[in-house]
Amino acid sequence: MTDKDAILVVEDEQIARRNLSHILEKEGYAVTAAESGAKALSLLKSGHFDLVITDLKMEKVDGMAVMARAKALQPHAEVIMITGHATVDSAVEAMKKGAYYYIAKPYKLEEVKKIAREALIKRRLFLENRELKASIKQLRKDSPIIGRSRAMASVLETIAQIAPSDINVMLMGESGTGKELAARAIHDMSHRSDNRFVAFNCGSFTEELMANELFGHEKDAFTGATRRKAGLIESAHGGTLFLDEVGDMPLSMQVKLLRVIQEREIMRVGGVEPLSVDVRFIAATHRDMAEDIARGDFRQDLFYRLNVITIQLPPLSERNGDALLLAMHFLARKSREMSKDIREIEKEAADLLAQYSWPGNVRELENVIERAVALQNGPAITVDNLPDYIRNISVETYRRKSGAIPTLIEQEKRYIRWVLEKTGWNKTQAAKIMDIDRVSLWRKMKRYGLE
Repeated sequence: MTDKDAILVVEDEQIARRNLSHILEKEGYAVTAAESGAKALSLLKSGHFDLVITDLKMEKVDGMAVMARAKALQPHAEVIMITGHATVDSAVEAMKKGAYYYIAKPYKLEEVKKIAREALIKRRLFLENRELKASIKQLRKDSPIIGRSRAMASVLETIAQIAPSDINVMLMGESGTGKELAARAIHDMSHRSDNRFVAFNCGSFTEELMANELFGHEKDAFTGATRRKAGLIESAHGGTLFLDEVGDMPLSMQVKLLRVIQEREIMRVGGVEPLSVDVRFIAATHRDMAEDIARGDFRQDLFYRLNVITIQLPPLSERNGDALLLAMHFLARKSREMSKDIREIEKEAADLLAQYSWPGNVRELENVIERAVALQNGPAITVDNLPDYIRNISVETYRRKSGAIPTLIEQEKRYIRWVLEKTGWNKTQAAKIMDIDRVSLWRKMKRYGLE
């Protein structure tokens, strides 16, 4: 085992104690032996142990007392109980009080080795899982990514898992899904967070300008180069370089980028000496990279270098409930920026925002809220503040989360709910509006779970 897992062996029989300690030390563990329960209690108070292997029957202080003290002082330590007086009752009692395993004498040393290894693996997985949950909780608290949907929870969990490493990441998703925010979250949770996060859009520059921006240049490298300039890769040394829309990068630049990733060095334009760089690469694209590779528009070897881990950013239409959460977030921000006091979105407007399919994703939602805040001088966003294409949502514009046209059943359920809400759930009035009898309405409500 690595990192020397610490084991406390508590056994009042000298030969058994010596044999058990010896076999565990040969496995690479840091073993401390105690000849009595009283000695074990003292060691537990002063030292740290990952695993306690204790005899059950000992004078004055028995194995149960040792386990109780171990769990009190070091609650994440595992305990294996060994006894020459095994009974069902004592085994059940030991397991109930927290023992990982119960071994009867005589035992085989190989059996103890195997159980000890499994106990330490269990402990390690528990601690790693606890740290991961804490990381996810902190990420949800601090991250600029807003969302509580299951789809975004999966994204946040993946970010928390891979952020501490140095592996390159490919973010995929439609335009406006928040790929740069995800890249920043990865950087902020990594050990590189104290260094720079540098973003570069590969679709915004010509090939010549791209080389200059990424690699920099030496003085007099070309006309107008009056001084040395560091490129973005060099500027991101020790930090993270985010390559947005990497699928738009020309093939000649792809070759140069591949060399940087492989060799961990760059050459400034006009330079003769390579410079070592330590950069984590996060790339993003909305394109189908498999098609680009098949057409020869993107190098497969570069794709594999960048795509060590893939994170798929879901479209807003698949983030159930997040549209309104994001809308309120943007409302607070835009109101503050425009020095307005708008804190609410009226229910009818909120319903339309929740129903709309958002083909432009989060970026479109932000623009819609910004427009609404600019148009509204009152305390709440209303339907009148929304664009016509949202106010006039129809069968053509309403879409299911999958993007498909809704079924007749889905449309009927939505219509019935809408009428009921308009009438304050007055079934008699709603049935009259829908031109059906009250019993038929009741049956449809029961069918659709609208009771």
